[in-house]
Amino acid sequence: MADRTAPLGVEELHALVAGGEIDTVVLAFPDMQGRLQGKRFAARFFLDEVLRHGTEGCNYLLAVDADMNTVDGYEMSSWERGYGDFAMRPDLATLRRVPWNPGTALVIADLAWDDGSPVTAAPRQILRRQLDRLAGLGLTAQVGTELEFIVFRDTYEQAWDAGYRGLTPVNQYNVDYSILGTGRIEPLLRRIRNEMAGAGLTVESAKGECNPGQHEIAFRYAEALVTCDQHAIYKTGAKEIAAQEGVSLTFMAKYNEREGNSCHIHLSLADAAGTNAMAADGGGMSDLMRHFLAGQLAALREFTLLYAPNINSYKRFQPGSFAPTAVAWGHDNRTCALRVVGHGRSLRFENRLPGGDVNPHLAVAAMVAAGLHGVEHKLELPEPCPGNAYTAGYAHVPTTLREAAELWENSALAKAAFGDDVVAHYRNMARVELDAFDAAVTDWELRRSFERM
Repeated sequence: MADRTAPLGVEELHALVAGGEIDTVVLAFPDMQGRLQGKRFAARFFLDEVLRHGTEGCNYLLAVDADMNTVDGYEMSSWERGYGDFAMRPDLATLRRVPWNPGTALVIADLAWDDGSPVTAAPRQILRRQLDRLAGLGLTAQVGTELEFIVFRDTYEQAWDAGYRGLTPVNQYNVDYSILGTGRIEPLLRRIRNEMAGAGLTVESAKGECNPGQHEIAFRYAEALVTCDQHAIYKTGAKEIAAQEGVSLTFMAKYNEREGNSCHIHLSLADAAGTNAMAADGGGMSDLMRHFLAGQLAALREFTLLYAPNINSYKRFQPGSFAPTAVAWGHDNRTCALRVVGHGRSLRFENRLPGGDVNPHLAVAAMVAAGLHGVEHKLELPEPCPGNAYTAGYAHVPTTLREAAELWENSALAKAAFGDDVVAHYRNMARVELDAFDAAVTDWELRRSFERM
């Protein structure tokens, strides 16, 4: 019997379509926010036409805000340029079943212009460029992402109608590591675990977290691009499964004043033989790892926009919250932005800055670019933080999207690593969000000012 959890080959897809098991193929790409955007094709049409020629999508998909409104300031897409198309080309290495949608397969697309040149601002292309630089040193990045989410008993439609206020979390108290707490929603967690496995992801575990209704499902690490693609598929699939179960879940960085949703990113480097290049022969960190980690510290503030891309992202960065505030590293120290964990083959570092709203392709690209900066300049790694980094006087991570955007815009390091066009593109994304927020009247303002001011 064929392995139903493995990524699909084209010949197998032909057979499944001919046998009536697959009737729909989704072709999608991660947008600036890390969401999957694309089209659903009749499977036969996909095989006959799209497989060879690809398809098109409006280039405004990389030039809109989170509400899908057209906005100004983007060089690649505008009213003046006519909002034309870019090409969506299937990356067949990503072809897989989508068990939560019957009869459906999915494949990730790369984006290109009419002349065949890549769309440089596309998150997948940004990551590919940094991984190519790493490959020039004979190295590959192995990455794992850990996403937290909060589950509510309300449907997405009920949550919308309620203005996302007064929702009922599936747990009423802290269920961190609680088997009883995860047992309350094991049918949902089990569906997500099993159906992600059916989509080719390797599931490790599920556990409760601190905020009422908060949980985490962990997956095995993989090569960087594979992990980031799977991360995007998982977020989409988890929401779709939750909707099918009559509940809702959110990955937003900070839903309320309690613990936010993090996305800790683990990274290690492998050499051509598959050996962990971060581990020294005699134990501990290799020189490569020390330089790579020093690069993370050097670039952390200037690259924060790619780790924390939204207004809400910065609400996580509170002292004593298990979200970092200090530009510091430590051995198994959760108060630091960068945490070194594991031994020997498992030695790696964890970036604790990103929240659940992060675009994984952009964040991992930033981590690789930062590490390469440290390696190329042989940066020296400072001493680790031995205690509480919140109170130790280290430099502070940016506290607002505005501060992070200004650091990004003026970063010579970012321009050298990503190019002026990419820096300008994502600076404009931040400007759009800031302008929208600055124009909004919030519930907080209404409560404080309606009667009392």
